[in-house]
Amino acid sequence: MKIKNILFFLLFSGSSVIINAQSITRLDKSRASFEFLDLTIHSLMKKAHVHGMAISIFNNNIPVYTKTFGYKKLDTKDSLETNTNIYGASLSKSLFATLVMMLVEDGIIDLDKPLQEYLPRPVYEYTPETKWHDDFSSLKNDSNYHKITARMCLAHTAGFPNWRWFEEDQKLKVKFPPGTKYNYSGEGMVYLQVVLEKMLGRSLEDLMKEKIFDPLGMKNSSYTWQPAFENNFSYGHTINGELYKKDKDNEARSASTLETTLDDYTLFLKAILNFELLNPTTTSEMFRPQVRINTIQQFGPLSLKNSTTNDNIQLSYGLGWGLLQSPYGKGAFKEGHGDGFQHYSIIFPDTGIGILIMSNSDNAESIFKYLLEETIGDVYTPWYWENYIPFDHSSD
Repeated sequence: MKIKNILFFLLFSGSSVIINAQSITRLDKSRASFEFLDLTIHSLMKKAHVHGMAISIFNNNIPVYTKTFGYKKLDTKDSLETNTNIYGASLSKSLFATLVMMLVEDGIIDLDKPLQEYLPRPVYEYTPETKWHDDFSSLKNDSNYHKITARMCLAHTAGFPNWRWFEEDQKLKVKFPPGTKYNYSGEGMVYLQVVLEKMLGRSLEDLMKEKIFDPLGMKNSSYTWQPAFENNFSYGHTINGELYKKDKDNEARSASTLETTLDDYTLFLKAILNFELLNPTTTSEMFRPQVRINTIQQFGPLSLKNSTTNDNIQLSYGLGWGLLQSPYGKGAFKEGHGDGFQHYSIIFPDTGIGILIMSNSDNAESIFKYLLEETIGDVYTPWYWENYIPFDHSSD
């Protein structure tokens, strides 16, 4: 385990304020000591059988608590470290959304121009260059796909399913008129990626490296597996602590294949909070609600039923980030979920407070509600909507 105790100065109105390096400030201005955080996280992990966890907490837009717990590989008891490679799952999407917004700033792409108009011929006529994700041949007779814009892809209103293999025939299709409602879609992000790659003649990995990874010093991040990761990577664990086979042959997909570390993704969130990648106007647009969300849950049968449960937080989606309203201003969040890997990040830009949670255990989401409340005082994250069902510790 490794902890970074940082003592630093921040300038406010020309005066210096010393931040206590041994505690953090929650949303409600109460404080939590590092010792309390350590004990709380250890206790929750033990009770819920979470095998490894990595956490960064932000105060005043800067990470003040960055620590790992547990193991990267349970059977050998190899410790998880802040520079251990972790499969990022859908944390990929907020990074990709930031890249797209940088291209918008540069005038390379317009959020509201139909993506098909950037290509010299219909996207379904291109010969696939990957195993499956750039095969759009099933759209040949679709009358809606040509209406899809970058804004729709980033806000999950493109009309695509999450992934084509969830469809009965496993073929990609537009399921409702683009732009009319929310439906979480990895396919939408990938469609935007493929159009960008074709119009610019550059790969996603190349663009990410130039625009984000290299400038921020994210040396251990990539959308494809790299040989350098072999020295220090995390396995995913089932609820019983068994190891998942590590997937190392993914082709780069904007929605899902990020490999990263706690250190690296912390750098990314810090850059978002401090406008290191995007200017304030563009960041504000990225965090502006594009579509209200009224469903009971994000996935499954309850995603088809509406409720007023989350009206109090005005649950919505921006461009690549989920959004909520709290007494402390807007919260911008992004989840990540894959076999053996469960992550969550939320930042409250008005306060400079945020948290990044990364885990290599299928049990991790069962403690997210408690972690958010105890660490930064976040009682606003819609944990039921995200299916973060808490483990039962009523007998503890």
